[in-house]
Amino acid sequence: MSRSTPFLPGISHRLFGRQRRSQQDQLRSQIEQLRHGSLSQLCKVFEPWLPTQLLKRSTKGCNSRQRTYPLELTFWAFLSQVLSLGSSCREIVRKVQAWYASHDQELPNSGTSAYCQARGRVPISQLRSMHRHVTEKLTSQSSASDQWLGRCVKVVDGTGLSMPDTSDNQKVWPQPNTQKPGCGFPVIKVVACFSLATGALLNWVQGTLKDHDCRLFQGLLDYLQKDDIVLTDRGFSSFANLAVLLARGVDTVMRLHHFRKIDWRTGQHLGKRDRVVHWKKTPMQGNLWTREQWAKLPEQITVRVVEIEISVPGFRTQKITLVTTLLDAQKFSAVALGQLYFRRWSVELFFRDIKQSLGMDILRCQSPSMVEKEIIMHAIAYNLIRALMQDIAHSYQVELCRVSFKGTVDALRHWSQLLNGKNNTPLPRNFRSLFYQTIADDRLTIRPNRSEPRAVKRRPKNFRLLTKHRHKMVVERCRKQSQKSSKNCLI
Repeated sequence: MSRSTPFLPGISHRLFGRQRRSQQDQLRSQIEQLRHGSLSQLCKVFEPWLPTQLLKRSTKGCNSRQRTYPLELTFWAFLSQVLSLGSSCREIVRKVQAWYASHDQELPNSGTSAYCQARGRVPISQLRSMHRHVTEKLTSQSSASDQWLGRCVKVVDGTGLSMPDTSDNQKVWPQPNTQKPGCGFPVIKVVACFSLATGALLNWVQGTLKDHDCRLFQGLLDYLQKDDIVLTDRGFSSFANLAVLLARGVDTVMRLHHFRKIDWRTGQHLGKRDRVVHWKKTPMQGNLWTREQWAKLPEQITVRVVEIEISVPGFRTQKITLVTTLLDAQKFSAVALGQLYFRRWSVELFFRDIKQSLGMDILRCQSPSMVEKEIIMHAIAYNLIRALMQDIAHSYQVELCRVSFKGTVDALRHWSQLLNGKNNTPLPRNFRSLFYQTIADDRLTIRPNRSEPRAVKRRPKNFRLLTKHRHKMVVERCRKQSQKSSKNCLI
């Protein structure tokens, strides 16, 4: 029986049933429903900061076709995987299948190949654009009270990330030289720049273990703006770094490098152990700068050297020496500089949040291109959590440093179950306020001068150490077992 009639086209569906749709139309309908389904419900929370227009289907190229995993769905699935510590690709596929089953749709393939290929089609340029947009939104919402003496402070530090031991990863980011072949893992070095006020990850530069932090730091110079203050440790304290930043109108507060000796009898006296001195350029530029770069540096710069005493009850008094280009002792006192440098430890907490709470310490992708995408996705997820914390702090008049990053991530994971209601169940009107209230009430306690060793109490399992390639150890074990069995046969 025909399903259409030329006589009554307006009521053909009532007489002959619904016209059969093509497989492409069915797939398009499923994708449209899935776009408003469980995974993309994270947009209800992150909508104020994410530019969703960058996730629209392109008119041409690899992301122009109708697929089971379109660009928008792939991004939300990738973000959900990053926010769920230890979540595998198989778990994300099961999440998509569960949504299809709840809406009486045909289940997609159980394999992870389609999802992994979809992640590979996500352009890195779009991910970087989304990270830049989230960062600009986050920094623009910071108030003047968040600044330090009216200046924007950016803290810089380096860290290392591990990844799976594949041949492609080893070629780009080799393992440490102290490890035997087949026994180590590729390591990527990252030098990142954070906002001290908001904790936002502004930008980063990546390299190998052979790249010095100062060499990677040169890639961040273009992202620093005039009147910024760069806060770093002694590893970045050098004549070249201070001269380059000073030429760009960027001031610095660093700990003095232990190789440089200070004569407190020279220079202009500003206070006790507070001097303005002149540093001259040495004829040797070292291996971190080219001859052309070294020639462009000035012959002399003027810096300020300050000695700070750390007096904590119950501990010995310690002294540290700072070098800075903030020469005004009236506006930037020695006490204020010491308090600012003590806040440099915040960058260690920022790295702990993104490496431990979000699981970026050990990356999971098998290829260098996917490793870069995974790092960008972690940066986007980290800044989104920071933006959410900032919004909660402003809404409930709570200090941003009192809002827990781990508590925010845990609340988002559990409250997302309410977002994943069946058939798009409408959320309560006060859902956002209740969600914010639970995070605002869980404030971090104030523990001044807290000091605990970086030590682990629980011992690891007593397994053998991998002292050679795994394949060689398996072959050697099989050989020993065969020799043992042959001896038993002879007996």
